[in-house]
Amino acid sequence: MAISVETFFLNPQFQGTLQSQIQQMIAEGILSGRFRRGERLPSTRKLASHLGISRITVTLAYTELLANDYLDSRGRSGYYVSENAPVPPNFSPPQRGEDKVDWSRAIGRRFTGGDTPEKPQNWASFRYPFIYGQTDPTLFDHANWRLCALQALGQKDFTALTTDYYDQDDPRLVEFIARNTLPRRGIIARPEEILITLGAQNALWLAAQVLLTQRRMAAIEDPCYHALRDILTQSRCHLAPLPVDRDGLQPESIPPQTDVIFTTPSHQCPTTATMPMMRRHALLERARELDALIVEDDYEFEMSFLDAPSPALKSLDTDGRVIYVGSFSKSVFPGLRLGYLVGSESFIREARALRASVLRHPPGHIQRTAAYFLSLGHYDALIRRIREALRKRRAVMQDAIDQHGLKIAGQGAHGGSSFWMQAPKGIDTERLAAQLHHKGVLIEPGRQFFNGSGRPREFYRLAYSSIPVERIPEGVALIAGALK
Repeated sequence: MAISVETFFLNPQFQGTLQSQIQQMIAEGILSGRFRRGERLPSTRKLASHLGISRITVTLAYTELLANDYLDSRGRSGYYVSENAPVPPNFSPPQRGEDKVDWSRAIGRRFTGGDTPEKPQNWASFRYPFIYGQTDPTLFDHANWRLCALQALGQKDFTALTTDYYDQDDPRLVEFIARNTLPRRGIIARPEEILITLGAQNALWLAAQVLLTQRRMAAIEDPCYHALRDILTQSRCHLAPLPVDRDGLQPESIPPQTDVIFTTPSHQCPTTATMPMMRRHALLERARELDALIVEDDYEFEMSFLDAPSPALKSLDTDGRVIYVGSFSKSVFPGLRLGYLVGSESFIREARALRASVLRHPPGHIQRTAAYFLSLGHYDALIRRIREALRKRRAVMQDAIDQHGLKIAGQGAHGGSSFWMQAPKGIDTERLAAQLHHKGVLIEPGRQFFNGSGRPREFYRLAYSSIPVERIPEGVALIAGALK
């Protein structure tokens, strides 16, 4: 029996090549039982004509399936479903009954209901995406990243790709961080003091789990990174939200019972305030007085294009009480999910054991690809390109904001990728965002960054990392018009 060509159609939303889509269609048909052993497939010419694609594309797809024993070829007769193809399960799934579990009682702890907002996955389809933390495809070095990924898949790196590191990491990546990345922040660390994580958020979670209990107190900035507050709330520790000013966290406001201080001194999240050197020393002295630890989230230090970044808090620490969090996800691309923790060996040992019990280690292929991308100089070239683009976009956005009389509540002293904005009193920026959404404008309301009830609703964040420079003036004009 021949399989009708009409059963094949292309999905315009498919992420991948035409060849891989054809392979997937046929493989799924065999695995689901729709295509049975011995059935003949449409000829390559007929299927190519039906789908409106090149015949060589279909031929290559059939050849790959032939190599994997999904198909076999019979002389001039064509391609057939192989007798050795996987057999679909020969059973009928039972009818699902009514769920009789009372999940309101069965769930011991709840992790939903936090402050982390849902960001639109289709942000790139908006004409004015003033959205934070996404990758600009015009700036990303896709060609060299692909080459590094292919190199990491090579025979020479077979062990790095396939090995179970258990609680360890790719030594090449760790070595690069120790010898190149950290010294740029004034930090000297041994490999035993470095742990690779699945991004900065995973690093913050590991730090919170290791350092905090229900009896301990964590001091956090207010406003702050909303995911951090969710993490600390889930840890059930005592929280002390501390208001920030134009220089960031105020050391004198830290309560005497504080055990761990979480701070973003280079670019305060979300106000972008940069903590000056005098206050950094004061913060270290306050932590010393309290015998408290400091978790420093040093995100966006690479985006200092107006001036050289201030030294990391960790570089000024002589007591070993600062735990440093770094990330490549913000600077390379957010889907990379690759960061690192730096701290005293005793702390890293516990964080490593906790990570191993949850996820072992980040995938070896990702680590080795990143190691190549960093060590071959592609990362530094990417950062230079991003800095230059952000410099131009920031200048254009500053002019547009000034022209329309919008109020800036905070901007990074050394650069960054966003402005922290304040709307006139009485404006709810969540409603403003909903109105602008229909005009193709994306902004980020600021309410979720604040702690407790009665959170301010007039703040919002405008990022310029993912919007073309020529669209910035018109987008800001639309925001100003909506505010009026």
